[in-house]
Amino acid sequence: MGAQLRVYKRRIKSVSATKKITRAMEMIAASRIIKAQRKVAASEPYAKELTRAVGAVAQGSDARHPLTTEAERPTRAAVLLITSDRGLAGGYNSNAIKAAEQLNNRLAAEGKEVVSFIVGSKGVSYYGFRGRPVEKSWTGFTDSPTYADAKAVAAPLIEAITADTESEGGVDELHIVYTEFVSMMTQTPVGNRMLPLTFEEGQAAAEAGAKGVLPLYDFEPSAEDVLDALLPRYVESRIYNALLQAAASKHAATRRAMKSATDNAEELIKSLTRLANAARQADITQEISEIVGGASALADANAGSDR
Repeated sequence: MGAQLRVYKRRIKSVSATKKITRAMEMIAASRIIKAQRKVAASEPYAKELTRAVGAVAQGSDARHPLTTEAERPTRAAVLLITSDRGLAGGYNSNAIKAAEQLNNRLAAEGKEVVSFIVGSKGVSYYGFRGRPVEKSWTGFTDSPTYADAKAVAAPLIEAITADTESEGGVDELHIVYTEFVSMMTQTPVGNRMLPLTFEEGQAAAEAGAKGVLPLYDFEPSAEDVLDALLPRYVESRIYNALLQAAASKHAATRRAMKSATDNAEELIKSLTRLANAARQADITQEISEIVGGASALADANAGSDR
């Protein structure tokens, strides 16, 4: 039983070391969530105002801009999938990839060719392992994205949607799949269409009800030039907000996964400690039995010699 006790002690020591690591990773992820939440909150006012401005231009003019006009027969759609560069985040990456797969299947069922753009090494690895083509990918900044990273991601997407679909290999639609940060316990993968822009009639009606009538706009030099200037900023801000949401979601998922791992380690340590105590008690009982048996044998031997 002594050998078994040593095995239990080694396992307890190993699990305790793992518990320290998972506890540290949980605390690090918790601190990063706060920073990521602040960045998300800071980016939202700009994104909302920019969206309002783009909506005003699109609704206040009859300009047929390629970024606001639906194609008559859309045949190609770009899908930007945002994953993380690291694992240890539970089902965070698999859920985002699953949402992208559902979107890809829906677009394919509509007769559209899907062009994939991917952020994060986990998504790149998933597509690479399955031999799927990826138009462009980015890695190395998913934990703490910057606006410069968003601009780098947005540039080829804007170029693709402004290019001619047949002659230049462009796309008719632009979709984005990322994980939305709802709360510390809830992160939801979502898939939204960014371009062409669509504005609900109810939104215009709400503006009209609030202000009485919809405003009229004059554009200088033209509505097309204003859209040319605003829409790239719109795409960049949407992607930046999505990157920040995904980063906050990933840190929250990591914190939750590491907390679960720490709790499991604690339970395993308790279980191993009980087994070690039982083994130690068995060792003590066996030693006592051997001592008692030896003393009894010695007493019997002495009694026999006295005769």
